[in-house]
Amino acid sequence: MAREPIRFLRTGAGVILGGFVIINAVSSAAIGAFRLTTVEKQKKNGLACRACRGKGFYICKLCKGNATIKWSPLYDPVCINPCLCPTCDGHRVQRCLNCIGKEYC
Repeated sequence: MAREPIRFLRTGAGVILGGFVIINAVSSAAIGAFRLTTVEKQKKNGLACRACRGKGFYICKLCKGNATIKWSPLYDPVCINPCLCPTCDGHRVQRCLNCIGKEYC
C-alpha cells in the first residue's frame, strides 16, 4: 500500500523531466534552424567586407606577415629576441576584425 504513492511520484517526476528534455530538444532545433536561415539571408544580401575584400582574413598587422616580432624585456635593449607573433600565432594572417571572419558585413 505504501508503494503506490512512491510509484505515483516517480511516474510524475519522469513525465515532467521527460517533458523538459523534449521541450529543450525541440526549441534548440528551432533556434538552430532560425539562425541558419538568418545567416544565409545575410550572406545573400550582405556586401563583401571592405577590410578583407571578402576573404575573412588579412595579413597580420603586428608582424606584417613575418610570423615573428622583435622583443626585448628591457627598455633600452642590449639584445633583441625574435618571438612568435602573439596576434597570429605564427600563421602570418589574422581574422578580419571588421566582419569577424564571416566575409560579409
